[in-house]
Amino acid sequence: MEKISIVVPCYNEQESIPYFYKEVKKVIKKMSNLSFELLFVDDGSKDNTLQVVKELSEKDNLVRYITFSRNFGKEAAMLAGLENATGDYITIMDADLQDPPALLPEMYRLIKEEGYDTVGTRRTTREGEPVIRSFFARKFYKIINKMSKVEMVDGARDYRLMTRQVVDSIISIKEYNRYSKGLFSFVGYKTKWIEFENVERVAGTTKWSFWKLFKYALEGIVAFTTAPLSLASVLGVILCIFSFIGIIVIIVKTLMFGDKVSGWPSLACILLFVSGVQLLCMGIIGQYLAKTYLETKKRPIYIIKEMK
Repeated sequence: MEKISIVVPCYNEQESIPYFYKEVKKVIKKMSNLSFELLFVDDGSKDNTLQVVKELSEKDNLVRYITFSRNFGKEAAMLAGLENATGDYITIMDADLQDPPALLPEMYRLIKEEGYDTVGTRRTTREGEPVIRSFFARKFYKIINKMSKVEMVDGARDYRLMTRQVVDSIISIKEYNRYSKGLFSFVGYKTKWIEFENVERVAGTTKWSFWKLFKYALEGIVAFTTAPLSLASVLGVILCIFSFIGIIVIIVKTLMFGDKVSGWPSLACILLFVSGVQLLCMGIIGQYLAKTYLETKKRPIYIIKEMK
């Protein structure tokens, strides 16, 4: 009998887990020709998430859990789940039910009957999200797809069903700075996308603030394109050209027309502009240097405190 592993990254999800468990069990009953395991990864939660999961594991043998020594982030939780899942097929679901478990039977059918290696999900709407957050999310995908050779699908969720071969390819990538949406695309394989309308959280509050999402977007850009480094070089060349032209204009005007070089406010503005561009370029270089520094440390991506 083939087995599906459901990996569930959790951070302060004590309110959502009972609802999630109830919905997943409904799907498992419908797919009675398969065996399952529910692998909860507690990412150093500060509430009773671990206790709730332990109670479920005591009454249901399908439930397993991993708990970290501290909060390492969702990327680390997903990696730990993928590395410790034992199924022939592995899926990742959020505990807040924004990833509808009811889609799982169709995802499995597409892999078995139509020969796909991965079946991913993407949202067609962003209803319920702040307008500014939705705007920047769409712009992010447009920007990164223009800069990167790896295609990022707008609205793509981490929720996807993958064959064991795909998962083995993903976990073979030992990067410390992980951006899973990019890694899923990087490994390739035949992929089918299922679209669904945005679903709001069943309980609790989102852990993703605008600032966290912004930093996560930077992770994706730095991880999958070096275009910002090229942009810094281009800006430097353009400013040099404009400076050279400006010097020639000033010399010609002074020699031919006797114009005095004046206007300290405009000079101050130019200096501030050039300094700002220099700091921007240094910041871009610093981002890549920081990632390289973290990679060379070879620190573990996560530390397991307890598991079942």
